[in-house]
Amino acid sequence: MPGKFFLYKYEVGDVVVMRKKHPCGSNRWLLTRVGSECKMTCEGCGRQMSMDRPTLEKATSDVIREKDTEEDNG
Repeated sequence: MPGKFFLYKYEVGDVVVMRKKHPCGSNRWLLTRVGSECKMTCEGCGRQMSMDRPTLEKATSDVIREKDTEEDNG
């Protein structure tokens, strides 16, 4: 039986779109470390933040894969 939230397969270099905006106005975060605790950098202001994985999964609206953006540019 599926859980309450969809589990994303995060990878370093992916861009995570969050449900709520950061105070700088951006809602896009670049993942720099993935594990039980994930580290990410705001694409708007460069602020770094760590978040445990269950909290990140609940706050995530969408994941933009690094491979997808390379295919669009190439």
